[in-house]
Amino acid sequence: MRKSILMFVFALMTIGVAMSCREEKTAGEKMEEGIEDVGDGIEDGAEEVEDAVEDATDDN
Repeated sequence: MRKSILMFVFALMTIGVAMSCREEKTAGEKMEEGIEDVGDGIEDGAEEVEDAVEDATDDN
């Protein structure tokens, strides 16, 4: 009985330590990441438009 309780407590402590070691992002870091994603999306869209314009002008 005592071994099972000790194993359970040890498992809970291990899970607790593992969860506390995770890197948490602040709101500023999340916002910065979102802005970078939007910027990347705009850049990709601009490149697609540029390619489409080049393709259209090459045909003429």
